[in-house]
Amino acid sequence: MALQIGDIAPDFEADTTHGPIRFHKWIEGSWVILFSHPKDFTPVCTTELGALARLQPEFAKRNVKLIELSIDSVRDHLLWSKDIADTQGYFPEFPMIGDTDLKIAKLYGMLPARTTGGAAGRTVDDNATVRNVFVIGPDRRIKLILIYPMSVGRSFSEVLRVLDSLQMTAKYNLATPADWIPGQDALIPSSVSDAEATAAYPKGWNTLNPYLRFVRLP
Repeated sequence: MALQIGDIAPDFEADTTHGPIRFHKWIEGSWVILFSHPKDFTPVCTTELGALARLQPEFAKRNVKLIELSIDSVRDHLLWSKDIADTQGYFPEFPMIGDTDLKIAKLYGMLPARTTGGAAGRTVDDNATVRNVFVIGPDRRIKLILIYPMSVGRSFSEVLRVLDSLQMTAKYNLATPADWIPGQDALIPSSVSDAEATAAYPKGWNTLNPYLRFVRLP
């Protein structure tokens, strides 16, 4: 079964550039972004890891832990990290998971469960589907899944925007409209009656029609 939003993120044990971890224990009440790459020493992925390393303080402000997975060894990850620092100007300080047996990629549905063998001999094209972003909440449930092709570098400003929305809507019973950014009005969900909204937002809201109600954050 493919993973869906709302599912518990599968637990696993793995070796990383920060040592061995058990994933659910490592989460420890934080938000988590698990992002994956098909192979080390690849051009688009190198720029992505540099961008994440640069933005890590922004994620830390949001109580977010970053963790990366690639279909290569921890030793390769350490060598690749030096290249990333040399070419992108930022060293990845977050853990990077070695998945040479493909166990976690298959567990998270990024490679078919029937895939045999390990990382040795596999090309970047063989692993092309290992290009996911999973946003996982402190409750260990998956909040967002993004999948990118190998030719398109990921927009981490969009990941930050989504995190801001997820964290705000987890705190308040609200939703966010298209292209929302922090500070803009949010939406009252259709599941919330006007009476319930009046109790929650006594200063009122802007009604465009019965199901489209914009409100300032409390």
